[in-house]
Amino acid sequence: MEPERLGSLLAEVDARVGVGSTLSACVQIATAVPMLASAPGDVAARALSDALAGRSVVSFAATDAVPGSDLTALETEIADEGDDIVLNGLKKWITNATQADWHLVLARHRPGTHFTNFTWVLVPADLAGVSVEEADTELFEGSGTGHIRFDGVRLSRDHMAGRNGRGLVDFAKRIAVERLAGALWGAALARRVLTETRDLLKGRTVRDTSMWHIDSIRQRFAACLALTRQFRALTDELAPKVAYQHDTTAGALLKASVAPMLDRVLNECAHLQGAEGFSRAGAQRLRAQTALFGIGGGTTEVVRSVIADKSDAILAELIP
Repeated sequence: MEPERLGSLLAEVDARVGVGSTLSACVQIATAVPMLASAPGDVAARALSDALAGRSVVSFAATDAVPGSDLTALETEIADEGDDIVLNGLKKWITNATQADWHLVLARHRPGTHFTNFTWVLVPADLAGVSVEEADTELFEGSGTGHIRFDGVRLSRDHMAGRNGRGLVDFAKRIAVERLAGALWGAALARRVLTETRDLLKGRTVRDTSMWHIDSIRQRFAACLALTRQFRALTDELAPKVAYQHDTTAGALLKASVAPMLDRVLNECAHLQGAEGFSRAGAQRLRAQTALFGIGGGTTEVVRSVIADKSDAILAELIP
């Protein structure tokens, strides 16, 4: 899918159904489906066909019971048992968990932290030993976020969703695209909230003067508008690198930039909206939900470390 089309689609979903359902769509479109498209075998092909036809939902179960963004510490594992594999473990805070027909699961196949010790397995949600618990949160309505437990889940080897040892390599490629999708969504979300806030300010008066015409308010709004425009320019520049080359550094730059931009814009808009900001659709609730942009798919601190590691290449690109 072209980046422009993906951005428009996520913006449309966000405007109609809100953050939770957009999160669900983002994971399905930008991460799970592309992973299935590259996975071998009839099982993956069937899951992909159903997902593309809108007949099923696929979760992308990477994060584990172990806290933090270090996937090399995950404890979910598969073991060989004759002609089958057996899956055990717990995945937490997984989007689409409660509504998925398939779980795409990152698991280790041998001990240790080396990047070749991990692989992907595709698990039918209704299989014996699979149980799902809804996450304890009032946020992200419609996202199906929950925790998935795998207790002795027996699978044939055709449920392997990639070559043994390529789990983290495949993850790095897909997460870059998910970070692009998040950036496109973040830019669309900021635009929507700024538009709503401006319209609200134009319709509210103080001493016979529209709040929109109070210079101090206009200054604060303009600063947010400039920041959003700068971020969109960065997204437009880096999108082709991520979409067509799976450039992980470009994905990290977008991921590290979207959360601070949204934090600034949503904080200002929530304040400028006044009491209206506390309504169900107001910026205060939305601000709490958009904290996800700094945590999901790798915390801002983690992706900044990636950026620092690639500082030579990034600095070279700044030469006109």
